[in-house]
Amino acid sequence: MGMLQAGIIPVTPFQQNCTIFFDPDTKEGVVVDPGGDVPLILQAIAQNGLTIKEIWLTHGHLDHAGGASELKEALGIDVVGPHQDDLPLLQRIETQAEKYGISGLRDVVPDRWLKDGDKISFGAHEFEVYHTPGHAPGHVIYFNRAQNFAHLGDVLFNGSIGRTDLPGGNHQQLLDSIRDKVLPLGDDVGFICGHGPGGRIGDERRSNPFLQEIRPRGGSDATTSGEAPNN
Repeated sequence: MGMLQAGIIPVTPFQQNCTIFFDPDTKEGVVVDPGGDVPLILQAIAQNGLTIKEIWLTHGHLDHAGGASELKEALGIDVVGPHQDDLPLLQRIETQAEKYGISGLRDVVPDRWLKDGDKISFGAHEFEVYHTPGHAPGHVIYFNRAQNFAHLGDVLFNGSIGRTDLPGGNHQQLLDSIRDKVLPLGDDVGFICGHGPGGRIGDERRSNPFLQEIRPRGGSDATTSGEAPNN
């Protein structure tokens, strides 16, 4: 088994980070959040000689899940995640895409839902699943403890957090998810996020202005102003 590696393919007009996790020795991998531009994803898979085992979704927004059905059919593999609370979003991808003038995206129903505390894997690479609502009701994140690495989707960004003004969003719930599920992973954990560059959790805890709103459990409510601009 080789060290877990990741490649990023920005997809859709939202430049969402479609991520391919793979083992350089076995050439097995998974695709996380194929939001669209599936031919580009398939090209990257073929060029690197990878065998993709599953598709993993962090949440149901169109730029993260819009290409899952097409990729599933192209590769004959299952779609796994997110949490079932995102079913309404996954069933409205085509409608939402039309509003944004984006063609080719499709609704999808996963072959397997995920819940907090689940573990998923490909080969010997295991990820812990955490349910992190706030940006989307069924958002999940994936943590590889062996390599101290996480995929945070649209929960936490480098210098920002996920927006909460979309249907099902809740600013306080997102801050609670970061407090209760993301920060406890540890300051030295590196992460990939749904848009833009990744980073380290400790750097975000110290310098991310949105995290300064977080209150200890049982403390006063955080302010609900200042949603981040990221998708």
